[in-house]
Amino acid sequence: MILKTSQNFSNSSSIWTKLNWTWAHTFILLQFSLQILLLFPQIGIFRVPIRIASFALGLFLLVHLKPEGCKHPATNPAFIVLVIMLLQFCLHPYINSIAAGAAQWAMYLAILSPLFWVRSLKITPNSFQSLIFMIWGIHTLSAGFGVLQMYFPTIFQLSLSTVIQNSIFQKQGLLIALANGKQVYRPMGLTDMPGGAATAGFYALLFSVAIALKYKNPILRIACIGSAGIGLFCIYLSQVRSILVLAAISMVFFAAVLLRTGQITRLIVMVSGVTALFAATFSWAIAIGGQSTLKRIYSLFAASPHEIYQQHRGLFLQHTFEKLLPQYPLGAGLGRWGMINNYFGDNTDMMSQPIWVEIQWTGWLLDGGLPLIFAYIAALYLACQTAWKIAINRKLGDFALWGALIFAYDIGALAVTFNYPLFMSQSGMEFWLLNTALFVAAGNSKMVDKKLSTTVQL
Repeated sequence: MILKTSQNFSNSSSIWTKLNWTWAHTFILLQFSLQILLLFPQIGIFRVPIRIASFALGLFLLVHLKPEGCKHPATNPAFIVLVIMLLQFCLHPYINSIAAGAAQWAMYLAILSPLFWVRSLKITPNSFQSLIFMIWGIHTLSAGFGVLQMYFPTIFQLSLSTVIQNSIFQKQGLLIALANGKQVYRPMGLTDMPGGAATAGFYALLFSVAIALKYKNPILRIACIGSAGIGLFCIYLSQVRSILVLAAISMVFFAAVLLRTGQITRLIVMVSGVTALFAATFSWAIAIGGQSTLKRIYSLFAASPHEIYQQHRGLFLQHTFEKLLPQYPLGAGLGRWGMINNYFGDNTDMMSQPIWVEIQWTGWLLDGGLPLIFAYIAALYLACQTAWKIAINRKLGDFALWGALIFAYDIGALAVTFNYPLFMSQSGMEFWLLNTALFVAAGNSKMVDKKLSTTVQL
């Protein structure tokens, strides 16, 4: 009986191996499943535990999987980030509460955890490829729901976040007027936040471009064109201009890698295809979204990029460095902003009252001051540099194209920090997971090449 059970387990393991399945795949799938659970109002009472579970999963894998293998170059500055946060928890006099401070530190650890546990996985180039396809499929599905919500809002409208439900002002601000006169929420996709489909749309677009360039299969390329199209449609209709700019920035840096590596044919195909797609999808979006969408997009060209940013998010960046930095050069105390404060904060002490945060730089400053900003930026710089080196490494063959994808993705994520606290969300965990998985897979690719070259010499 024991032998039979052992054989069954072995067979099961071999099946997962053939499917190139790792804990990274399980992590992404469980994150998506937890996100889907939030869409059911019947389990609203479990909303906070579900939110916490998304980050607790990273902590579980950190304990369950022993860090082995080569360290990603960003690991050391990430460790410094965690040390700074621990010192803030232990020494800062204005921590909001013990619970909020501990939760804030644990959240940083959870978000950075893929840097430590992913390196212990046997991620091959094929495993990484399947991970990319999984993420692409999930975001394409979410963007697809966003499209359906514009055409059939009464059927595909999902339940709103409780934060939105409790705020009449926010609910009004997240409605858009379509060309037919109907007022609907901005496409949510498979999220509980109006406009949430824009993020899914961005990933669908970026991943589609990379997959279409890498594979010549006509059916797959048609699927990529469709995915990229609905992704752009969601970005336009969500009217989240920062995501539209982010998409453009990522495309430019993707093209820069192709130019640097001399892939001129792919560069021409990408530039012509993406340009045509942006134009065609724009016409589709205006036909459905009407004048409100047209005015929102045209507002990006009403002044210089610097002036546009200054009028909207630039004020928060200016306030951070002109007002908050002189007050809190070494941090304001943990647990004073965001959902951590909302869930765990104790705001009875006037010296540790909540502080409003709109962009990541404000969050970094409040949590650890200038030391935390420098340490986190060092980690992000090394992530971008590593992806760039993989992207231009011709010894990696066609796998290097995934490096170009992640490099473009990294630059986009860095740009988002000026607009939104990305690295205090599930997207932050996904960032570190993809970068570490790319690094591990590239290392295994080199090992495979080395073995092959040795065999040939023998």
